[in-house]
Amino acid sequence: MSAVTVRNLPEATHRALKLRAAQHGRSTEAEIRLILENAVAPRIGMGSALAAIGQKLGGIELDFSRDKRPVEPANFE
Repeated sequence: MSAVTVRNLPEATHRALKLRAAQHGRSTEAEIRLILENAVAPRIGMGSALAAIGQKLGGIELDFSRDKRPVEPANFE
């Protein structure tokens, strides 16, 4: 595992990191690690993820027509 040293970190930033870590019940080091992981993690939405899976599997063709009748409100009496 790699190690990183951050030099010239403002004291106010360090205090804020320590406070944030305490609020989340983590060490300052664990909090910084999580912040960095989240900052560089690829962001992909659910729809994009499902589309990628479909493309990988070759996709499918759906043969159906839309029901154009209006939707009646539910009666919960």
